[in-house]
Amino acid sequence: MSDSEVITGKIREEARLDKALASATDLSRERVKALIAEGRVMIGGKPASSPSAKAAAGMPFAITVPAPVEAEALPQDIPLEVVFEDEHLIIVNKPAGMVVHPAAGNPDGTLVNALLHHCKGQLSGIGGVARPGIVHRIDKDTSGLLVVAKTDKAHEGLALQFADHSIERRYLAVCAGHPKPSKGTVKGRLGRSPQNRKKMAVLPEDAKRGKHAVTHYKSLERLNNSSLIECQLETGRTHQVRVHCASIGHALLGDQTYGRDPKALRLILKETGFARQALHAASLGFNHPVSGEKIAFSAALPADMQELIDELA
Repeated sequence: MSDSEVITGKIREEARLDKALASATDLSRERVKALIAEGRVMIGGKPASSPSAKAAAGMPFAITVPAPVEAEALPQDIPLEVVFEDEHLIIVNKPAGMVVHPAAGNPDGTLVNALLHHCKGQLSGIGGVARPGIVHRIDKDTSGLLVVAKTDKAHEGLALQFADHSIERRYLAVCAGHPKPSKGTVKGRLGRSPQNRKKMAVLPEDAKRGKHAVTHYKSLERLNNSSLIECQLETGRTHQVRVHCASIGHALLGDQTYGRDPKALRLILKETGFARQALHAASLGFNHPVSGEKIAFSAALPADMQELIDELA
């Protein structure tokens, strides 16, 4: 387990202390409040007294963030759709609604719990006890392919390919409207939204925070006030496809975080019972981290997305 992290900086503008610190860091206001209560926040060299205290612009701060205490993930007999498996890795087709690994609010019933049962505990330990074998993630309400490492050697090899963006990842999505041009590239630095810390946002390219992100898209089928699109990821940032599509005015259907479904489509979404972002990780390709062989896999659209597309056609 890593040591505590100390975040330092200066208050950017006069405001309530919790708001000012949240604005100057990647911490939420609730997290800041908790750290202040624990005596882990120093302002101008002195312990912060209250989240509601006024913070002056230019005042130096130091926040000590303790290392997370991870709970032991337990094996659970949860059905898995295994696309490929060998002694080094396993590829699964994750259903929408399943969280990848245990976290606050989702202590069990996750993909990791299912994998621990299926693999009899034989997963890479690099991810720690709560996230064994996890090299990348897809959102709870996104379906599709995920590769998991069973050995540390596989974990390291896959992590290097994710880091150099050589992993091939293709998503299928249904977005609002008809993108123009029908094929293009969205580039935008992604980081926490200054207005809502629970959301990601496209930041200015000269921003000192956030990460460079690139999504290549093309329209596959023109639908009723919407489109089936393919998104090829050059990078893999949190909520990348969802944020990039919303940034060009074509938010994914069902995505209540980054868009609002067009009025003309709400009835169809209600009738089909579709209540998630219309996003599916359809294909995954990479060099096997041990053999070096180029391998690729695909997963058909799940029934709920296919039904939605059929209704919109």
